[in-house]
Amino acid sequence: MTRLVLASRSPQRRAILEQLGVEFSVLVPDVEELEAGPPHEVALENAYRKAVAVAAGAGDALVLGVDTVVSLGARLYGKPGDAAEARATLSALAGRRHTVVSGVCLIENGRPRTAAASTSVEFRALDDALIEWYLNSGEWRERAGAYAIQGRGAALVAGIDGDFLNVVGLPLPTLLELAPGVLSG
Repeated sequence: MTRLVLASRSPQRRAILEQLGVEFSVLVPDVEELEAGPPHEVALENAYRKAVAVAAGAGDALVLGVDTVVSLGARLYGKPGDAAEARATLSALAGRRHTVVSGVCLIENGRPRTAAASTSVEFRALDDALIEWYLNSGEWRERAGAYAIQGRGAALVAGIDGDFLNVVGLPLPTLLELAPGVLSG
């Protein structure tokens, strides 16, 4: 297995790879990310940009770029800038079903391969007290859609249809379809 380089600053993606026993290093890309457009296209383009930015300095490594977006209809909800924006996002998602889309881009020997994964997430009806409880945790920071399903954000969720780890930030089945050997490192 070729050396894996994760092109991401996400601690969630690191934790998933570590949990699987995958050896990897991290190079954080400095790229301008798209913030609007069709969710699959935005996620794939951002993943591609991250991987390309890191691949130039990664030698013969397999470079993994991932981007996750939350969409409600045509509207994308990225990482909120402050608590007021997080509150507005959670209020918009409350009692509704939204889609979490992750784009995955692997670059090996200069050749990119991409794929996307979607998971449907249904939020419970959220009253002001529950939203305030969640906001006070601070967990919403640096999270697309202003929540972390693997933490306290689980209290906001009624159910999901699809890959749980996609909602966390790394769609494992999609990664393994693109790079089955990643587990044999």
